[in-house]
Formats: sequence, structure tokens, C-alpha cells
Amino acid sequence: MSEIAEMPGIYFVTLLEAGRARKELATKNLVKGYSVYGEPLVRVNGEEYRIWIPYRSKLAAFIVKGFRGDFIRPGSRVLYLGAAQGTTVSHVSDVIGNTGIIYAIEISSRAMTELLSVTAKKKNIVPLLADARRPESYMTNVSQVDYLYCDVAQPNQSELFLQNARYYLKSGGKGMIAIKARSIDVVADPRKVFAQERLALKAGGFKIVQESELEPFEKDHLIIYGEWKG
Repeated sequence: MSEIAEMPGIYFVTLLEAGRARKELATKNLVKGYSVYGEPLVRVNGEEYRIWIPYRSKLAAFIVKGFRGDFIRPGSRVLYLGAAQGTTVSHVSDVIGNTGIIYAIEISSRAMTELLSVTAKKKNIVPLLADARRPESYMTNVSQVDYLYCDVAQPNQSELFLQNARYYLKSGGKGMIAIKARSIDVVADPRKVFAQERLALKAGGFKIVQESELEPFEKDHLIIYGEWKG
């Protein structure tokens, strides 16, 4: 088995199974022996890695589909909107390490209960039960960040992303938004929805650098990545 660092803190590990080699996306486990959502743990060259499953994480799907930009790295400060139960957040935690911090915003108290079980193990995550549509409500808990990630299935996804960028993302910081077309308009052609969201992001001060639809991992989803110009 071997590993290749595609981006700082993000790896592809080559595993041998029944005599055949296969590559899997992975992060180096920050808490040895801890599996968050049933993902396999593997050891390569004396290090433990967590397999990052693209069918369980839109960010993982984006990376598997070819993203290699500047997004999250060791020591980063990250604002994560729509943390849910902590599947993707836990991998971001691995990447940024103990010198970084994630402010994890989640509106559902049920999801927050599961997220808290993750944050009990991973001390670089700050869980906040809050509404991402009201970024001013968590001003006392969140400071300026290097990266903004948004996975909130709301009709006004782009606007809440831009609102949070205005409050918390430093100039030149990087942002990524996972757009679910059916949450914005259940009957419209997803590509028309994506086009209007691109326009909204650009008009709001976001320079688009790369994007990708997420099929076969997610249907009618697009991730857009870029730089905050404000």
C-alpha cells in the first residue's frame, strides 16, 4: 500500500485487494482508531488514514472528480455552513489538524446531537447550533476565516453564502458552495438553476475558479469554488 498527497493533508491511498490495486481518497486520522461514520481505517507506512467516501461527502466527490485547488490545508480557519452530523466536517478536521479550527454551523438540533459526539473527540471543531441565514447571530463565536464551505439546501443558497462571506471570509479567501438544484426550484432544468446561481455569486463579489457537477455521486448537484473579492 502507498499514499500520494494530492493537496496538503489530502491523500489518495493505493490499496491491494484480491491482488488488484485501487485508489481511495483519504485523510490522515487525527484521532487514531476513531471511525466517524463507518468509514474504513487503513494503515500505510505506519500512518492511519480514514477513507473519505465520495458517496457520503460532496466535498470528497468534488475532489474525486478532479478538484486540485487551494481549499483547506493544515492550520486553516474554516467556516462550515450546514455541518449536519459531521461526516465531511470530520475529514476537514483531519486536514487542518490541531493548529486549525472549524466553526461548524448547523440548524438541526437532532443533527447537532450527532455532531457533538464527533466534536467530543475532535477538539478543533467548534459546533454552533445556529441559522446560516442569520450570520450576525454567531458574531461573538466566529472570527475571520480563510475558507468558507456551504452545504445548505435552501432556496436562497447563494445569498446566504454571500452574506456569510461578507461577515467572515477574509479578502482573497477561498469559498466553496454545494448547490442542490431541486432545493432552489423543484421543476426547473438544473442547468438553468446553476446558471442563475453563477450569476448571483459573481454579482456578489465571488470570482469563480472551478466547478463540477457531482454525478454519479449526487444527482442535480453542482459545486462551485472560487475566490472572495468582496
